[in-house]
Amino acid sequence: MNERSGGVGHSWGTILGVLTALTMAVSIYLAFIYAPTEAVQGNAQRIFYIHVPIAWTAYLAFFVVFVASIAYLWKRDVVWDQLARASAEIGLVLTTLTLITGSLWGRPIWGTWWTWDARLTTTLILWFMYLGYFMLRSYAGERERAARFSAVLGIVAFIDVPINYLSVQWWRTLHPSPVISPDNVAMPGSMVLTLMVSLLAFTLLYALLLYQKWVVERAKDRVVDYQLARHERHAQQQVQAGARANV
Repeated sequence: MNERSGGVGHSWGTILGVLTALTMAVSIYLAFIYAPTEAVQGNAQRIFYIHVPIAWTAYLAFFVVFVASIAYLWKRDVVWDQLARASAEIGLVLTTLTLITGSLWGRPIWGTWWTWDARLTTTLILWFMYLGYFMLRSYAGERERAARFSAVLGIVAFIDVPINYLSVQWWRTLHPSPVISPDNVAMPGSMVLTLMVSLLAFTLLYALLLYQKWVVERAKDRVVDYQLARHERHAQQQVQAGARANV
């Protein structure tokens, strides 16, 4: 990255950071002050405005992994692998937070921290699949092979995302069905507004984290390339020194 492109990237990162902070502040105000208290669940329902956007951005992160993995296998351009690595790590963190916030919401409503509900179970499977994604990268050895193997897993693992989303329609489940659909909106306008702003805030947060993590992944690859080049030069120098000694 040259100085000019680096400056432009830094400017976009700053703008995105400011937008994320402002939108997140508004979403917090709406979730805990503006939105009315739900009649049945009470204040425990307010975690909905955090839990749903986190789950949405986890889906988005894994979709980016899916697309970037296909692009890497097609183009064999390391940039796509860097993007997939960055998004997969963020997605794994977001899925962890989805499980945690879901448990915090479920405890006062269901009376338990965890149940082997279809939505919860498929979310846990999703978490393990992307944990396996990073384990595969760690143990696959050579970088290109690790990128190739993990790209295949990134594509296959995404199959669980639509299964997870549709699980509340396919199986009997404690998890509530979607409250917003093209045919029906089962919430008052103030709650819908709060949810939409929260979705925007967490989407911007994901974009910011993805940009920052992608920059880190590029830097890590440059360091590895430098170390490999240095090792090769050192090996060549040793070979040349040995040849001169034999002469």
